[in-house]
Order: sequence, then C-alpha cells, then structure tokens
Amino acid sequence: MQTETKKPWNWMLFPFSSVKASSFGVFAASVGYGVYEIDHNYKWDKLGSGLQDYANIYRLGLHQELLHACTADGLYEWAGEQWEKDGLSLPCYQYKRIGGACYAATDDGIWVRTGSKWGQLCCEGLKVYDFLNLPQYVIVGHNSGISLYDRFMDEWASFELNRSVTSLAVYRGHLIGASDRGELIVGDKKGRFELIQFGRRFVFSVAVKEGVTYACTDHGLYKLAYIADRLILLAVETGFPVTDVDLRGNTLYMATLFHGVRTLEI
Repeated sequence: MQTETKKPWNWMLFPFSSVKASSFGVFAASVGYGVYEIDHNYKWDKLGSGLQDYANIYRLGLHQELLHACTADGLYEWAGEQWEKDGLSLPCYQYKRIGGACYAATDDGIWVRTGSKWGQLCCEGLKVYDFLNLPQYVIVGHNSGISLYDRFMDEWASFELNRSVTSLAVYRGHLIGASDRGELIVGDKKGRFELIQFGRRFVFSVAVKEGVTYACTDHGLYKLAYIADRLILLAVETGFPVTDVDLRGNTLYMATLFHGVRTLEI
C-alpha cells in the first residue's frame, strides 16, 4: 500500500480479520481494535461510535453500500455516523443479504430477517461460521463439520468432520472450505471430504473473487489450481499472513496479521 502518515500509530499491531472494498472506500476490521475506513487519499478513520473500543469483529458484510459488522456482541450496521445494533445480539460470524432477506450465521444456527424481526432458520444449537446459498443447496459450515440442505429433496445431510469449518466456497464444482486446524477441505461431489494440509501452511479462509478461488494462509495469498487432477496452491503474494481478501477493479485488498492492509494490482 502507498506510504502515508495518516494511519493510527499502532496500526501494524492490528490483527485484521476482514476487508471489504467499495467505490467509496475500503473497510478493514480487526479483532480487538474495531473497524477502520480507508479513503481514496489513504487516510484512516476509525468507525468507532456505537461499538465497544475493543470489539472482536469476525467479518464485515457490504451489500448495496450498507456495511455490517459481525461481532462477538452481535450484528451491527453502520448508519453513517455510528454503529447501530441490527436486532441480533448473538455472537455473529457471517452476514449476507440475498434477495429481500438477510441471513446471519451465529452461535446458535442461522437466523433470517425478512421484515423487522429476526427468527431462527436452521441448525439450532450449532455454532455456524459460514454458509453458501446455491440454486439447489444450502451449505453450512459449523463447529463439527458441514451440513447440506437439498431444496429439491427437502432433506438435510450432515457430514461430521470432527473440526470446525470456518469458511466455504465452490471451486470447479467441488465444495471447499477451511478448518480451524488450518486444513483445506475438499469435497469429491459424492459426499466425501478430503482434509489437505499444504506443508506447514495454515489456511485461514477461502474466497471466490471474479471467478478465481483464493486461499488465505499464514504464508500469504494463494489461488487454487488443478494440475494433472491434483489440487495445488499457486502463490499470488507471500511473505506475510493473509486472513481475508477482496477485489475491486484490478486491485486485490488483503487483510493481514500485523502487516496492515496490503494491495496488489493484478
């Protein structure tokens, strides 16, 4: 990122957990240091009003220019001048707006809001970290593995993996995910999952941006590729731990552990 002097003095100490890029700025969240907006002049501004100073923020959600923060204290929405509780006080790990409904992954399943009130949708009693809403399936990553709802059959299937699945994506028709043990989880399209450890790399999360599937690891940012039917990681930017990634235009924005928010032109 361009060198400038308007960052918080201790910004390199922030363990950034999430980053979102938009036409009106870049937003970065940290565990224990709050949310920051980085404008086009690379000036940092803390969006702190209404949120605890040392709030643990797991993910940011940005939909139609509405910014949400998934925190240990519930779901918050940025109202322009301050954060406001969005009606959900459970610890929240993911937020998505799909059609006219809002969905949140929480400490107690997935909750949905279609009007002014939240209600529990599914996965009661499970700590849900991420979910995918696909045409035929709803896929849920939680504290013991993966659950899948088949819309056509109106049936749930559960895959116990004995680890938490914290991030989900689809790559070439295969369901992939990241576990709390740093493994890449790869489905074989037949209900079986392979747990892959890439040497000493710890996979924090997976994300799809403009058709490219990325793996954020403690060694840097990689993209997934198949060579001779073997799944590999191709280095995009290495040398520092990357926890999250977003793309706007030709610029990748990377949230890192103790290396700030980094950019890469692609």
